[in-house]
Amino acid sequence: MKISVSSDMDEPVARLLVEELRRRGHEVREHGALRSGADPQWAVCSEAAARDVAEGTSDQAVVCCWTGTGASIAANKVPGVRAALCTDAGTAEGARRWNDANVLALSLRLTSAPVLTEILDAWFTAEPSQDPEDVQNVARVGRLDAARMVS
Repeated sequence: MKISVSSDMDEPVARLLVEELRRRGHEVREHGALRSGADPQWAVCSEAAARDVAEGTSDQAVVCCWTGTGASIAANKVPGVRAALCTDAGTAEGARRWNDANVLALSLRLTSAPVLTEILDAWFTAEPSQDPEDVQNVARVGRLDAARMVS
């Protein structure tokens, strides 16, 4: 799977994230402070990773900033992106299952190495729900994106 990763700071957990994704066999595209010469501002690098997903050059993305909040806000401004800020495995599993989230947002401050592994395990194991109500909700979010693009 192709995964774009962005971080506004070159923190150990961000580097560990990239290493862990590659160890799991994913092709990683780095943005922000993780790539030499790239703009590290959270809004810029999170948008870049999210655009990779929206444009189909990456299957998913992981966006990081100190709290994870700014990265998730910026990513969610890109039509077609459903970014979820996850601080634990249960939230990551639910975001993939019920929201069909395609971008994982992480806090550089809160995410330890063991928690990162748990979140990634849950994220990559969970499948989007086929329950009609869940499918309808995800479709509604897609319509909100479409309406925003028209206005």
